[in-house]
Amino acid sequence: MSTPAATRMPNGQHIETDSISPDILIVGAGFGGVYTLYHLRKLGYSVRIFKAASDLGGVWRNNCYPGARVDSEVPIYEFSLEELWREWTWTEKFPGYKELRLYFDYVDRKLDIRKDIVFNKYVVKAVFETDTARWKVMAEDGTVVHPRFLVLCIGFAAKAYVPDLKGIESFQGISHHTAKWPEEGLDLKGKRVGIIGTGASGVQVIQEIAEDVEQLTVFQRTPNYALAMRQSKLDKSGQDKMKVLYPAIHKHRRETSFGYRYQPFPKNLFDTTPSERLLHFEEQWALGGFHYLIHNYADIGVNQAANDEVYDFWKNKVRERLHDPDVQEKLAPSIPPHPFGAKRPSLEQNYYEIYNRPNVKLIDLGQCSIVEVTPNGILTADDIEHKLDVIIFATGFDSVTGGITQIDIRGLGGKSIKDKWAEGIATNLGLATAGFPNMFFMYGPQSPTAFCNGPTCIEIQGDWIVNCIEHMMSNELTCINAQEEAEKEWRRQVLLLGSISLVTKAKTSWYLGSNIPGSYFTLNLYRMALLT
Repeated sequence: MSTPAATRMPNGQHIETDSISPDILIVGAGFGGVYTLYHLRKLGYSVRIFKAASDLGGVWRNNCYPGARVDSEVPIYEFSLEELWREWTWTEKFPGYKELRLYFDYVDRKLDIRKDIVFNKYVVKAVFETDTARWKVMAEDGTVVHPRFLVLCIGFAAKAYVPDLKGIESFQGISHHTAKWPEEGLDLKGKRVGIIGTGASGVQVIQEIAEDVEQLTVFQRTPNYALAMRQSKLDKSGQDKMKVLYPAIHKHRRETSFGYRYQPFPKNLFDTTPSERLLHFEEQWALGGFHYLIHNYADIGVNQAANDEVYDFWKNKVRERLHDPDVQEKLAPSIPPHPFGAKRPSLEQNYYEIYNRPNVKLIDLGQCSIVEVTPNGILTADDIEHKLDVIIFATGFDSVTGGITQIDIRGLGGKSIKDKWAEGIATNLGLATAGFPNMFFMYGPQSPTAFCNGPTCIEIQGDWIVNCIEHMMSNELTCINAQEEAEKEWRRQVLLLGSISLVTKAKTSWYLGSNIPGSYFTLNLYRMALLT
């Protein structure tokens, strides 16, 4: 695989910097921004973070909707730095957003991160200036800085998506996207609530609010193949005993295919007997989390017949928990709408039992679509107006590329990254793109991203970026630019692995960009295809 090309400044010219125009500007202060800042700062470089929100924590400062929590268990979902995990204690296996905010506050106290972050700085434009080999970065408030390197740590879910429904502005009640939930919360007790979407945020909100609202109407686009979370409380003594293994656990997560502690089971499904398969399915199901998806047979992501077996077991487990046959068919259809794992399953605690409640109604939009939003609610194709006080849009994001392309980024020749990627996403290693020198991004397009535990992917990519910048600084190299041939080869590999897997068989998936009307339909992520 070719690497980006670096060039040396004529006569070793040195460009002076100051606190306003640092060596490196990082955009975003979640796991990626904090990790990269910490390591670059240790090398003695001037580094600043521009953060659009008023505090650090990335997605966990933005997401405060009812039930918001992570779907990776701890200590997998944390920084691997010993100076952090040594004195930190979690209270839950799958922490909620409030505890994750406390964790980032702790990280700040330990690493003194906040001193190098400028909050409430929403970056709107970045232009590479060839005469100085620097980026000119502009914020919404008029601030301009000229960093040598630009590192985008925006994440894959930075641009919320609300569908363009007829009459949406006419609704006289309250409406919010889950990613724009009011910090002070929202009193839903006794309200008639409609929620559009049953992805991760939809599942979490539905579980949390069903008991409080007068009526909950769920508008489902496609069923979520949700898996049992198996949440549990954690105590300090248990974690302290386990910490002797943390260095090995954090090292091992880098060596697995998905960044977790477990790997795909090293057998193909039909190399086993039916009774052997059943016992294995039951064991992974009981463990909860993503065990049933990740630690299942090695070929379930590439062999449709094997995948069907996994789906059927899941379907039967779900249907056991539902009373109404019609609801069973809507939530766990006889014929799967897409392969198991082709869309990211959510983790649930009592999601399916919610649909047994008399105050919960499920509308399958595949059978009865939304015609328009009315002043009093939502009108569906069966000519029923669902009267609502509140509409919740759990409709996801313009994922993977949307957070980057919403910034007007212009590289060599003035071409914008949005225009370049409109013709098809092209990167080298999922870290850089040709024509945009000295710019890196992480946890974004054509990298493992949503196929990987977040902190694992972020630390691996962060190390690569830090090492690259250190090499350039040490050798007085001024510009590094991904080569077009290298990104063509990387794109070919990404699409090849995608074509082998069943992921591309999902009709509407943010993995493919197909959840956004008009988007270029292609696999946006690096998906390792596992064959034994």
